[in-house]
Amino acid sequence: MVKKDQSITQMPGADFDAVVVGAGFGGLYMTHKLRDQLGMHVQSYDNASDVGGTWYWNRYPGALSDTESFVYCLSFDKDLLQEWNWKNRYITQPEIMEYLNHFADRFDIRKSYQFETKVTKAIFNEQTNLWDVETDQGDKVTAQHLVTGLGLLSAANIPKFKDYDLFKGQTYHTGAWPRDGVDFTGKRVGVIGTGSTGQQFITAVAPEAGHLTVFQRSPQYSVPVRNRPLAEEELNQIKETYDERWAQVFSSGVAFGFEESTTPCADLSEEETDKVFEAAWENGGGFRYMFETFSDIALDPIANEKAAAFVRKKIAETVTDPEMAAKLTPHDLYAKRPLCNAGYYETFNRNNVALVDVKADPIAEFTQTGIRTESGEEHELDILIFATGFDAVDGSYTRMDIRGRGGVQIKDKWSDGPTSYLGIANAGFPNMHMILGPNGPFTNLPPSIETQVDWISDLIEHLRKTDQAVVEANQDAEDSWGATCSEIANMTLFSKAESWIFGANIPGKAHAVMFYLGGLGNYRNVLAEEVSDGYKNFSFKKKPAELANKPRGLFSKIANFFGL
Repeated sequence: MVKKDQSITQMPGADFDAVVVGAGFGGLYMTHKLRDQLGMHVQSYDNASDVGGTWYWNRYPGALSDTESFVYCLSFDKDLLQEWNWKNRYITQPEIMEYLNHFADRFDIRKSYQFETKVTKAIFNEQTNLWDVETDQGDKVTAQHLVTGLGLLSAANIPKFKDYDLFKGQTYHTGAWPRDGVDFTGKRVGVIGTGSTGQQFITAVAPEAGHLTVFQRSPQYSVPVRNRPLAEEELNQIKETYDERWAQVFSSGVAFGFEESTTPCADLSEEETDKVFEAAWENGGGFRYMFETFSDIALDPIANEKAAAFVRKKIAETVTDPEMAAKLTPHDLYAKRPLCNAGYYETFNRNNVALVDVKADPIAEFTQTGIRTESGEEHELDILIFATGFDAVDGSYTRMDIRGRGGVQIKDKWSDGPTSYLGIANAGFPNMHMILGPNGPFTNLPPSIETQVDWISDLIEHLRKTDQAVVEANQDAEDSWGATCSEIANMTLFSKAESWIFGANIPGKAHAVMFYLGGLGNYRNVLAEEVSDGYKNFSFKKKPAELANKPRGLFSKIANFFGL
């Protein structure tokens, strides 16, 4: 249970200056910023048994970030950048956990955390101007600030299937993987889902399983990842140029550590474009293929088709069975989050791998021994894996009881789709600061997380220096930001595709714009402009006069002793 110490908080009646929810990149860095740099009394929670956030749970075979390791980290600690040695070009789940554990050790973060604790309720009290927070462990605490580092991809999605409970075999979701792992040796394994996680799992488990059945709803465009160990000289070169690399990342679009192309391809010949695509295919990386090759793939249908057609040719060259290749070949826009893989298409040349097209032959029901499709065919399984993704962006919020002014629940406010101002603040929810909230930047995540945490902590510091009790985004600013995000999204082809980016993977979920697609550099400019304009799109409420400029913490105890 949490130990409370009201004497060191900024607000009367508060147990803590801030409650932070989440122990991934965002929660860990925010806890460090508020506690160690602003001197705040912070209580942090996570329902896992240790740090890691999303990556604590996503420990399935083959788990890998599609971001190169040297930019899948935080940049503020220059010494850590020089001391830390990445093992691979693309960072694996175990490496991510090693990094986050080291980060937690380096800054002694765990002493501020209560693990194996789920925040179930957070209600803004308009009388006290504090957040009343409750957990599943019986904690009831109050805090001036509520910071949510819940993660974009953390609320697991398991589609509802008829007679799901009948199946007697083992079932797992990739986003809630058991710590002891799963033995697939010689087993009949089924996997539903062929997105990034599904592709990683399929390629990793196919050599181990006795038989693997892949249930595919939609074929995917995917390029090789080309992961490999980093040579010492390559790592040294990265470290020597970190300043330039991070300057580029923070001014870029997708923040993946490469220069995005400024060359359009719509008017180029197939011979010219295929030469560039071939080089990208050999180099590896989904975001590199979409954004480093040409500038108009995500914007122009003609350019998009050129990139898509090249992938289709590669599928036909790779998959030996023409019928299997046809099932694996997409024909829609290449406009979902770009995927990369470690031999995905090659996996379907194995004798122990089968592909079920569930659009042509949908899943009808679960049986005791497997899955039956509408054609009547039954696929017998020992283990079934749901690689069905997440209720992305807002799912972790709407599954929690969060209430702002007037007792309005955030899930009700967001019933037509999640909204925010800058992906950070929400009108009607004072002193609630979101890390990677809806309509934040669509990028490699750690640089966006670092950007937002720094900005939020600066805002909180501004409140403390000006004796403000409450800060809240204005509704008109939130509406305007949402319109901006929609306008930019509609200029791209992403808005034309059925994707989790817009909530399309959750039946009944409102189709909504959930990202700012204008790039990290432009986003950081917007944040800087908000500060330079004196936070004009926020409303503030001062502390009562008797509290203003009163010393707190140890100094408040000394002041009280002398009657000051």
